[in-house]
Amino acid sequence: MSAKAVSKSSKPGASKEPSAVTKLYLFAYNAGQVVGWSYILWQLVNYYILQGPEFRAQVTLWEYTRLAVIIFQNAAFVEILNASFGLVKSNPVVTGFQVFSRMMVVVGVVMATPTGKVSPGLPIALLAWAITEIIRYGYYALNIVKVVPHFVVFLRYTTFIVLYPIGVTGELLCFWWAQSYARENSVWSVVMPNKWNATFSYFGFLWIVMLGYIPIFPQLYLHMFAQRRKILGGGASGSPQKKAN
Repeated sequence: MSAKAVSKSSKPGASKEPSAVTKLYLFAYNAGQVVGWSYILWQLVNYYILQGPEFRAQVTLWEYTRLAVIIFQNAAFVEILNASFGLVKSNPVVTGFQVFSRMMVVVGVVMATPTGKVSPGLPIALLAWAITEIIRYGYYALNIVKVVPHFVVFLRYTTFIVLYPIGVTGELLCFWWAQSYARENSVWSVVMPNKWNATFSYFGFLWIVMLGYIPIFPQLYLHMFAQRRKILGGGASGSPQKKAN
């Protein structure tokens, strides 16, 4: 969902400048996500730091953050559409993997199982997601108006080194808590015989997704390092006018 600075060169094959309507739409989307994830980060701080144990005994983290997380995390699906329709230059396949993993955690794990809602991985994932998305969407929004301070570029292409593994750890912990429940309870599964003559194991599906992290995570992680080298170089000042992912 990245907003790239586009060359205004008149040479054949040069990228066209996005229309004013497209820029307004992309800016509004990214700015809205910054606001949403900032609110989720505030909820995390309020839940664990500002509130006392009495408050946490009355409401779980998921109950407290549920509405905001469902809205703003699932809104990331729009990024796949933006990339697919060419509104931005992000790779739709890479974007799809990144968005699917988080949507799967929210919809297919936390919302789908009672154990996923109380997994110790949930606060870990939400913290990593919130910080990452505030920086990422903030970078995109500023890039649209071509006013990106260097420290924002640096944060965009540096904080992932720590936050990405932390987020994945939280996600996998949520999967682990969910699969334990799915193993003992036949939820979201289809068993034979049935009129469709088909079967589906939610427990098996969770394990397939979990094991999928093994080949996919290193590729996405290394892709971000490649983008970091492209934007920041060998530690040199990064220009927000360069291609961003």
